[in-house]
Amino acid sequence: MHLSTKLPCYAMGLALLVQMISACTPSGSQQTSSAPQQNAQQAGSSEQIVLAIGGESEEGYDPTLGWGRYGSPLFHSTLLKRDENLALVNDLATDYSISEDRKVWTVNIRQDAVFSDGVPVTAEDVAYTFNKAAESGGLTDVTVLQEAVAIDKDTIELRLKQPQSTFVNRLVTLGIVPKHAHGAEYARNPIGSGPYQLVQWDEGQQLIVEANPNYYGEPPAIQQLVFLFVEEDAAFAAAKSGQAQVAAVPQSLAVQPVDGMTLYDVTSVDNRGMMFPFPQGNAKTTPNGDPVGNDVTADLAIRQAINVAIDRRALVEGVLEGYGSPAYGPVSGLAWEQPEADVQDADPDRANQILADGGWSDKNGDGVLEKGNLTAEFTLLYPASDSTRQALALSVAEMIKPIGIRVDVQGKSWDEIGPLMHSNAVLFGWGSHDQTEMYNLYHSKAAQGDFYNAGYYANSEIDKILDLAMGAPTEEEAIAFWKAAQWNGQQGFTAKGDAAWAWLVNLDHTYFVSRCLDIGNPQVEPHGHGWPITANIAQWTWTCD
Repeated sequence: MHLSTKLPCYAMGLALLVQMISACTPSGSQQTSSAPQQNAQQAGSSEQIVLAIGGESEEGYDPTLGWGRYGSPLFHSTLLKRDENLALVNDLATDYSISEDRKVWTVNIRQDAVFSDGVPVTAEDVAYTFNKAAESGGLTDVTVLQEAVAIDKDTIELRLKQPQSTFVNRLVTLGIVPKHAHGAEYARNPIGSGPYQLVQWDEGQQLIVEANPNYYGEPPAIQQLVFLFVEEDAAFAAAKSGQAQVAAVPQSLAVQPVDGMTLYDVTSVDNRGMMFPFPQGNAKTTPNGDPVGNDVTADLAIRQAINVAIDRRALVEGVLEGYGSPAYGPVSGLAWEQPEADVQDADPDRANQILADGGWSDKNGDGVLEKGNLTAEFTLLYPASDSTRQALALSVAEMIKPIGIRVDVQGKSWDEIGPLMHSNAVLFGWGSHDQTEMYNLYHSKAAQGDFYNAGYYANSEIDKILDLAMGAPTEEEAIAFWKAAQWNGQQGFTAKGDAAWAWLVNLDHTYFVSRCLDIGNPQVEPHGHGWPITANIAQWTWTCD
């Protein structure tokens, strides 16, 4: 179904959610009430479904600035993509080859791809996209690219400054934009060659997309998608009322059954962890002048003791309702995880010994340790809108209180957290299929006053190992170096070594999905930005009449 007029939807509270969704429904769509176990108010059909699966991309939908790096770009084609088993398969590319020195990637693209405005996709568009992404310095890290050159209308050379073992991931995550239509307003009016095209974006409220009639692949079976930008409780309410056919919910709500819907418990590499400021307090400032460092978290004994004292299994069972697993590093379950980096946790006696050996003691009997003029206390920040992070932060504070460390847990907006996150501990979430993320979390050169390496962790020996991993000839040959950076028996950035973070849990992503909607087999999902459940959305089908 194609919409020719703007749909009259407006931001409303939870109590008016049903009216909002009803207003978003085109007059021609059919409501299904006779399907087995389908809620009487269910509005879904092959014409339209409603999804409440997380927040919007406030920066817009421009791949050269980072859109799509955590999931399907939706509006855009990528050169390659990953199937449900995370194996690489072609998308826009028909094949590619790599030069003997690993510095030139030659990619051939299909000849039948057309942008949603009807203009054919050519090698010039691909070259433009990669060059623009490298120039913009966005969250899609293409800094290793020297230049992308269109050899002919269907062939591109991606010429690198030096070999990079992770570069294949850029072919998977960077959506191709049209050179002729890419400008200042593109992020809010994207044109691409993916399975869907933008119809309407009411910022802060909803995004409406429809099937791209020019898409070269199998036409999507669902004609129109409405993404609602609502909080967790409102998403759950939309699922219960039958007004949303897909709803992402926190694990605490996943235990409640919803009539007419199936709970999908999807394995992910989406982790949560406590980032520690690594240098001593006021050691430096960020480029924006924000303070860096914290005298308490700069102490190795504090960081290691916290890692040992935390009961990660209890966090999984208590906070995540069993929908997750313990995390001891940033890449749990991936081929480059170092299992030897795991520590025996939930061990307060061992934590007490680490602190005592580090010179910490309770001199005044108030239950909080001291060392010289320092008191073992610090602030832990979390985004106030995230109930799961709130519960994890409060639980961790309670777990380490008995070992004499006092934590002041504070929920704030991301705007408030930004200038504070280099001098206070933060409950962050990360998780990617791309090893580059681990590099950026721990390499000292990534500490630039932003989210990457926000704690300003620095160890020159670990930097060298990470550089060896990044410069290895292949992904497979890099694995030994990625593991060594985590722990090589003597040093590493994980809990047995520098303990730059206290990683806590890996989330299972939990979704309620209408029993009339077949979403296939979801892949192991990355961090939740970018709606990762939509990776195979072009194959979703509506099964009820």
